[in-house]
Amino acid sequence: MEDDTKKNSTPCDTKIREMEIDDLAPVFHLGEELFDSDILPSLYRTWDEYEVIDFFNTNPEFCLVAEHKGKVAGFVIGNIIEKNNSPWKYGYLVWMGVAPEAKRLGLGIKLFKQFKSLMKKNGVRMLIVDTDAENIGAITFFQKMGFSNPKSHVYMSSNLSRTRKRSSSKTLENGVKPASLKKKPGRSKPEGNGGSKKKRSASSQGKNT
Repeated sequence: MEDDTKKNSTPCDTKIREMEIDDLAPVFHLGEELFDSDILPSLYRTWDEYEVIDFFNTNPEFCLVAEHKGKVAGFVIGNIIEKNNSPWKYGYLVWMGVAPEAKRLGLGIKLFKQFKSLMKKNGVRMLIVDTDAENIGAITFFQKMGFSNPKSHVYMSSNLSRTRKRSSSKTLENGVKPASLKKKPGRSKPEGNGGSKKKRSASSQGKNT
């Protein structure tokens, strides 16, 4: 997400409202544009149409859009998490995005304030948000919104569709690997960190935001 805290004036033809079913496609496509696979790969690979639909179906009251001149120019999607044996309710801002052409209209601030108000009305005591460590615009924005202590998060992946050799799963009963399966010097199995892998289909946010 671009840092749009510098512009607080919003034209009268801009409004924040609950997401409607006709907004699903515009929100999804805006997210595709914002969560670019080359810039924010970890966000891109988790953004798809089912993500938007699922949150809309399960938590529609926490799905908001910013409308400017009759067009969806931003969105925020979240939910509430309740833990067993804990009196606290946690609000989770999962996705947030503002169109580049509307980043100077203060829509990010308006969206966040409305979302925060909804969380308070529902008894939330702590609000959580996460984003890509390289998404400096989003991190700066959320810090100005009162969030603190940003921490890096490690993403890893494992390709479960990869066919493994039958012999690689064989071990002796005592747990010792057969000599024929021991790694030979100078050969190593490549490891994937999943950081640059493109998504299956599509922030802010950026994701975020």
